[in-house]
Order: sequence, then structure tokens, then C-alpha cells
Amino acid sequence: MKRLLIAASALALAPLAYAAEISVSFSEDFAETLEEDYGTREGEYLSREVAEDIERALTKAGVDAARIDVTIINAKPNKPTFKQLGDKPGLDFGRSLSIGGMKLEADAFSADGTELATLEYGWFENELRNAVGSPTWTDANRASHRFARKLAKALESQSS
Repeated sequence: MKRLLIAASALALAPLAYAAEISVSFSEDFAETLEEDYGTREGEYLSREVAEDIERALTKAGVDAARIDVTIINAKPNKPTFKQLGDKPGLDFGRSLSIGGMKLEADAFSADGTELATLEYGWFENELRNAVGSPTWTDANRASHRFARKLAKALESQSS
């Protein structure tokens, strides 16, 4: 019983961030790239990763927003995607490497529709040797993590 009271007290004192409505979309050019080159399932993966990174960063920072609209402007994989491997049989998933990364932008809004923060961020690796041994979207995921932390920091500065 004592443990339950301690746990309940800790939860009550922890900073609360409610779940923001996070929508992730693609720029027109990137949507075309997904359709023609990378495959639409890659877009679903990237959208999910970006939303999860933002949720995690907001929770960790103890900040919130009612709605966050994110646009993936561009993303590049480190390794060929499933569709690319099917379209170009000469590619080798184990040995074909590329410099990856991602560029995103976001607008965060309060419940009454007031814009709380806006952010544009992009990061692309510049050393091919850093891609050795990386999964398909390693650099894009790194850019997403950094973007999410920067967005949380921007929201923190608005609430101060």
C-alpha cells in the first residue's frame, strides 16, 4: 500500500504533457519521390518515427501543444529501400550505401489556434563512411530526433 501511495505521489508531481495531435505530411516533391522511387511504405515509416520522436521530446521537456503540423520536405535513405531493390536488381542492400538525412518543418498551435512555435530544420550526413553498417533510415532518424528536441525547446521558450 505504501508503494502505491509513493507511486501515485510521484505521478502527481511529474510534469504532464498531454498528447498533442500530430499530423505528418509530405511536400509535393517528396510525395512524388516516395511514390516513384522509395515506396509509399517508407513514407508511413518516416511519419510514424517523426510523430513518436515529437511525442517523446515533448513529454521529456514537459511541454505541450494542442496540434502540431509537420511536413517532411525531403528525406534520403542510407541504404536502398524495398522498392528500390525491386526496381533495380543490381542494388545490394548490404553494400549499397548513401548519405542520408531529412529536412522538416513544423507549426505548433495551442487549443485556441494560436501559433506557439514554428521550426524548419534539416540535417544530412556529410561522410559516407558514417553510413557503413547503418539501417535504411539511420540519418533521417537522427535528423528527426534532433528536430523533435529543437521543437520541444522552442515550445519551452514560449511557455517561459
